[in-house]
Amino acid sequence: MITAGIIGATGYAGAELVRLLLGHREVEIKWYGSRSYIDEKYGKVYGNMFQLVEDTCLDDNIEELAKQVDVIFTATPQGFLAGVLTEEILQNTKVVDLSADYRLKNVQVYESWYKIEHKSPQFLEEAVYGLCEVNREKVKRARLVANPGCYTTCSILTAYPLVKEGLIDPNTLIVDAKSGTSGAGRGAKLPNLFCEVNENMKAYGVASHRHTPEIEEQLGYAAGEQVTINFTPHLVPMNRGILATEYASLKKIVQADGTESFPTDSQIRAAYEKYYKDEYFIRILEEGVCPETKWVEGSNFVDIGFQIDERTGRVILMGAIDNLVKGAAGQAVQNMNLLFGLPEQEGLQIVPMFP
Repeated sequence: MITAGIIGATGYAGAELVRLLLGHREVEIKWYGSRSYIDEKYGKVYGNMFQLVEDTCLDDNIEELAKQVDVIFTATPQGFLAGVLTEEILQNTKVVDLSADYRLKNVQVYESWYKIEHKSPQFLEEAVYGLCEVNREKVKRARLVANPGCYTTCSILTAYPLVKEGLIDPNTLIVDAKSGTSGAGRGAKLPNLFCEVNENMKAYGVASHRHTPEIEEQLGYAAGEQVTINFTPHLVPMNRGILATEYASLKKIVQADGTESFPTDSQIRAAYEKYYKDEYFIRILEEGVCPETKWVEGSNFVDIGFQIDERTGRVILMGAIDNLVKGAAGQAVQNMNLLFGLPEQEGLQIVPMFP
């Protein structure tokens, strides 16, 4: 039995971790860490956990926690883990961090986009970017896993095969993404109040959202060169879900008859099949079917569709995930399964909820 601790257990991502781990046959949660609810019963903070979790919330003492559990999940604000992580902690336990503290390899890029000082850059090189479908073998050997962001998971996985195969020009990529309000966290903020969000849709972080360099870095690895994209997120009045619609110029390739032309529909689909045909959590939709957030809600699935626009020589890529599951807690559990040699789907074979 794997023992686990969660710091930030009373945020939305932390609560989703609790929900998923309670259904995991190989895990026991030993520590529900929460700076805001110390000594309060977890089942009181989240009524859905009444009589399911009898534990009280503890503090965020990661040094003590590391001595008691096999894995720590940190569902905390940016800067927390970077400020407390030590070599001793990593010698005692494995860490899956749901913040952005170790996702970017360049400390200057991190500090520029997040506007805070990175307190432990010595661990950046070691940290493995936990996009399981791309970095599976590296995750298995890791001590520290940087769990990807929600927008980035959807955006990268939707475009990755086409970038990797050179079928699109990644520097023409435009990512237009919509997210439910749970992506903003549980804290009380004026822009997230019901009257502000309901019957409304808005762009934010235009040309400045901090997930941008994360998408660029990972797609840059796929392309083998530096990549620059446009990324614009939007807030929509729903609880969960991300839909990313991505636009990119197709690159001409040599066809079987020796001529150069844009990739065909079958060649685009073949690229997705090449990388994802054995991926349980990635579903390539049938021709003409567009992803919808309602068909992945509550699950760890990624639904992907595409459409070639022959008139413009571009391709439209579409991906949908649940931002709290594949975009956060579900992916963290998937990473944990890899770390401990468990079946990757353990605890995550959840049918999407509808309605």
